[in-house]
Amino acid sequence: MSAFAGGAEPLLHGGDLDAARRLFPGAPEPFIDLSTGINPIPYRLPRLPAELFARLPGSQAAAALAAIAARAYGAPSPAHVAPAPGTQILLPIVAALLPPGRAEIFPPTYGEFAHAAALAGHTVTSLPDLASAGDAQLVLIGNPNNPDGRLTARRHLLALAERLYRRGGMLVVDEAFMDAGPADQSLAADVSRGNIVVLRSFGKFFGLAGIRLGFALASPPIAARIAARLGPWAVSGPALAVGAEALADTGWIEQTKLRLASAAQRLDGLLNDAGLDIAGGTSLFRLTRTPIANELFHHLGRAGILTRVYPDEPHWLRFGLPPDEGAWSRLQSALAAFRHGRWSMDS
Repeated sequence: MSAFAGGAEPLLHGGDLDAARRLFPGAPEPFIDLSTGINPIPYRLPRLPAELFARLPGSQAAAALAAIAARAYGAPSPAHVAPAPGTQILLPIVAALLPPGRAEIFPPTYGEFAHAAALAGHTVTSLPDLASAGDAQLVLIGNPNNPDGRLTARRHLLALAERLYRRGGMLVVDEAFMDAGPADQSLAADVSRGNIVVLRSFGKFFGLAGIRLGFALASPPIAARIAARLGPWAVSGPALAVGAEALADTGWIEQTKLRLASAAQRLDGLLNDAGLDIAGGTSLFRLTRTPIANELFHHLGRAGILTRVYPDEPHWLRFGLPPDEGAWSRLQSALAAFRHGRWSMDS
C-alpha cells in the first residue's frame, strides 16, 4: 500500500496536518504531529505592542536582532548576520550568489538543497561522502543532517571550504538543528573566511516555526548581498521582537537543550520497545529503519499520529517529540497495539 493511497497528495514535508486528515479521515483528534523536527514545547510568546503589527519594521530593530543573533550563534559581528523570513527562502538566494556551475550534495539530506541549486542554474551531483567532493563550485550540506542526524566534524568542513576557496567555490552549511547539537562543531565563527555561508533556523529549536525567522551568517560583503536580495522589511516587526527576546534568553536555551536531550532518550526507549531500529537523529527527532515502515506509518496515522515517511526510502520512518504526557501515552499505546497486532497475525 502506498503512503499516498486513496488519491491523497504526497506528504513532501513534515507538518502538513491538512493533508494528513485527508489521508486518514476519521482519525482521532487532536492529531499528534510527530512529522517535523520542531520543538513541541515552544518558547512562550512575549506581549507585543499593537504598533508592531501596524507599521513597517524599523531598521533599528533589525540591527538589534542581528547583534543578538551574532552573540547567540557565535558569529564574528552583527555585520556577519543577515536576518530573513525563514531559512527556506535563503537557500535559492545563497545558491544564486555564484554563477551557474556544478553543485554537490550528500544524500540522504534535505531535498530542498538540490531544488534550490537547480533553481539557480547549477547542475546538481549527489555524492556518497565529503571525501568524494570533486570540482564543484557549490557544496550544500546539513550539519547535523536532516533526516539522519549525521554530524560532520568542523575540521573536515573547514578543509573542504579551503579546497573550494582555491577554485572560487562556496560552502553552504545548514545548521538548522545545531541549536540542540554540539556547538563546538558550528562554523558560525568561521564565516569571515569569505566562502562559507551558515544558515540558522529560529523556528525549530524555539518551537515557533510560524514566526518565519532565520539567519544567514557570512562575511560582511556576502551578508550584505543576501540582505539586498531579500529587500527592505524582509522580517516582520513581530518576528524581530520575538527573535530578539528568545535568542537573548540564555537560561531558557540551556534548560531546553537538557529537556530535549532527555525527551529524545525517552523516545529511544519507546521505539526500541516497539522493535524499531534507530538509524540516527538529533535531540529533536529520531529516524528509524524498518521493513514495515509504510505499514506502521498508516497504523499510526489511523490512530491520529503523523510521522514522517520517505517515498524514496521505503524503510525509513522519522519521529519527532510528543508535546505532552497525553501524546506520549497515545504514541506508546499505538506502538504497542501495532506490535501486538503483528504478533497476533504472525502466530
